[in-house]
Amino acid sequence: MSEPVPLTRLLDDAGLLSLEHRLHVEEVLGTHRWQADMEERRLEFIGAEHTFVCTDFHLLGTADAESWLWAWANPWGFAPPLIAVAQMVREFGFRYGVAELSVAELPVALGRAAPEPHQVAGLLADAAKVISGHWSSYCGVTDGTCVAFLVEHPAFLLPPPTAAGLARVLAHGINALPLADHRRAVQSYLSRRGLVTGFLEDYRLLEFSGSGVAGAVEFDDDGQVANLDVGMVIDRIELPAETKAQSANSL
Repeated sequence: MSEPVPLTRLLDDAGLLSLEHRLHVEEVLGTHRWQADMEERRLEFIGAEHTFVCTDFHLLGTADAESWLWAWANPWGFAPPLIAVAQMVREFGFRYGVAELSVAELPVALGRAAPEPHQVAGLLADAAKVISGHWSSYCGVTDGTCVAFLVEHPAFLLPPPTAAGLARVLAHGINALPLADHRRAVQSYLSRRGLVTGFLEDYRLLEFSGSGVAGAVEFDDDGQVANLDVGMVIDRIELPAETKAQSANSL
């Protein structure tokens, strides 16, 4: 077995980018209903104006009020291509000692905590995203059971990062997600969005730039985000030589 990897590390790596993908998919789909044909491998999202058909999707598992069940352990027995990513996650769990990813079934309630089935499904889907590289997910509810998929469709791809988009995800995610390590989570998100990042001042400041945006995230003594600054980078426009000459002659 390789050096163990805690589940919290995977969730920190996935959290903010997964949130941005989830918000984007929700905006694209709008009000809709869904239906899936596992044998034909066809997942449809049917809205008032648009219907999106996914023929490349991955079944991860199901969650109800009692437990989460990984797709590879489901007694219905799904076709191997449909559960290939779930199998990949299982193998990762065995290799790196992540029990939550390698045991067939997990209880939804842990101690006094009693999360909703979709919350458990969402967290395990986030871990699967880091491992598989498929970042768009969908949790559909049918007969009280939450069915978790990773889905692929051109409409679900993220647009290039913007200052407003980054600020939205960082500000909302830091407060809403159960992140254990803010430094790791923020740096992972920004670098996965294609930005250049670098820590300064003994990891108290994280600067980032790229794709026309730049900014900095400040952390407090406990490693929590204390301040966020994101802005656009406007390149200086160099005028052609003949335009410069005309401007000078007009003075």
